[in-house]
Amino acid sequence: MNKIYPSADAALAGLIHDGQLLAVGGFGLCGIPEALIDALQATGAKNLTVISNNAGVDNFGLGKLLATRQIKKMISSYVGENKEFERQYLSGELELEFTPQGTLAEKLRAGGAGIPAFFTQTGVGTLVAEGKETREFDGKTYVMERALLPEVSLVKAHRADASGNLQFRRTARNFNPAAAMAGKVCVVEVEEIVDVGAMDPDAVHLPGIYVHRIVLNATPEKRIEQRTTRPAA
Repeated sequence: MNKIYPSADAALAGLIHDGQLLAVGGFGLCGIPEALIDALQATGAKNLTVISNNAGVDNFGLGKLLATRQIKKMISSYVGENKEFERQYLSGELELEFTPQGTLAEKLRAGGAGIPAFFTQTGVGTLVAEGKETREFDGKTYVMERALLPEVSLVKAHRADASGNLQFRRTARNFNPAAAMAGKVCVVEVEEIVDVGAMDPDAVHLPGIYVHRIVLNATPEKRIEQRTTRPAA
């Protein structure tokens, strides 16, 4: 089975439709699948629900899809760097399901592991727990959270082999493995494709069983979200 596609547009062909639940990897602008986000925008799909830690920044990353009003709802934990996100949410144009960051990661991981729900102390006694089942374990109250099962996951890895075994690069790993595992179909954007067997098995971060389609983007922009410098000594 050939998992390698000639372009991001080709990799998304036949997968995307209106009203879909998607997961997109990345943290801020670190480890986002830039080419796949552009291809997603080009599909013109509307009323999307997107699971992602945040929504990029204005006019970059998922911010591009906010600008074109393709996203109906975000399931996120942090939205502070995107003015258009803030504007749409406060004006009632965009639905938002705020989720604690660790809970969001676990909801994706649980989905990938076949666990339909789990209990956590995070959010007990807050708006996060409203309408959800709570239960006591060993004298402490926990809230039940449902796993997330996106129809399609778009993720970024540093390297893949033709079977889809993945290596991530440093902090760009972030939400990408969990998003990849949770998706019914996982599409991966990578900077390098190597032959099967070229990667040490101990260096494989995610096995290819989770990966369905691969596209090469050897020169991503990798924009810096907040550039912080200090004066030269």
